[in-house]
Amino acid sequence: MDEKPYQLLGETREPLPMRPGDDRKVDSEYIRNGTCSIFAFIEPLAGKHHVSVREHRTAVDWAEEIKYLVDVMYPEVEKIILVMDNLNTHKPASLYKKYPAAEARRLIKHLEI
Repeated sequence: MDEKPYQLLGETREPLPMRPGDDRKVDSEYIRNGTCSIFAFIEPLAGKHHVSVREHRTAVDWAEEIKYLVDVMYPEVEKIILVMDNLNTHKPASLYKKYPAAEARRLIKHLEI
């Protein structure tokens, strides 16, 4: 599992179209249209992946993504081995910020972090 902040960029000038033997011309100047966070769950050996885009990357956002992982992506799996970095929101405590204690415990039981 990983997440990444991403800039949303727009064009200041319309790109020039491709011509035979020449690439499309894009100006290096851009308009910054804000940022977002991309959450990705990847299981390379099975060829599975899930990507979602969120406005922020808070503890609540992480908790919602974990619930999706457990309940939608792998509902029949007893234990999910979750490999991720040590960002301050990547903790079981984040589940308690979003869900009642019983629900947070249920989700944690399915994870090996």
